[in-house]
Amino acid sequence: MPATDGSLPASREEVHRAQFIKVASTADLAPGTAKCVEAAGKKIALFNLEGTFYAIDDTCTHRGGPLSEGEVSGEEVTCPWHGAIYNIKTGAVLGPPAPRGVARYAVRVQGSDVEVEV
Repeated sequence: MPATDGSLPASREEVHRAQFIKVASTADLAPGTAKCVEAAGKKIALFNLEGTFYAIDDTCTHRGGPLSEGEVSGEEVTCPWHGAIYNIKTGAVLGPPAPRGVARYAVRVQGSDVEVEV
């Protein structure tokens, strides 16, 4: 049972406070396109799907291919190196050879600023 004397953080949020960081402008990405952005030292693939923005890790879990350079089809992106397929909205791997999915990040639009939570 966790200590209640304040010696342990009450939640993970107290250990690491995530924050939204501006990574792009809405004009930077046309619908159906992606780009690599950096936030808090992480390479993130930012996608515009019909006007809604999504963010997942840019690095394929197979051999490190750049997902932001992959072909976008609907809600899926195909790694340009070896063809692994990921769901853009969830980061889940949908097709080999990638062994696992990638992290996804919350995205919000403030005016024309696209922000990713890291």
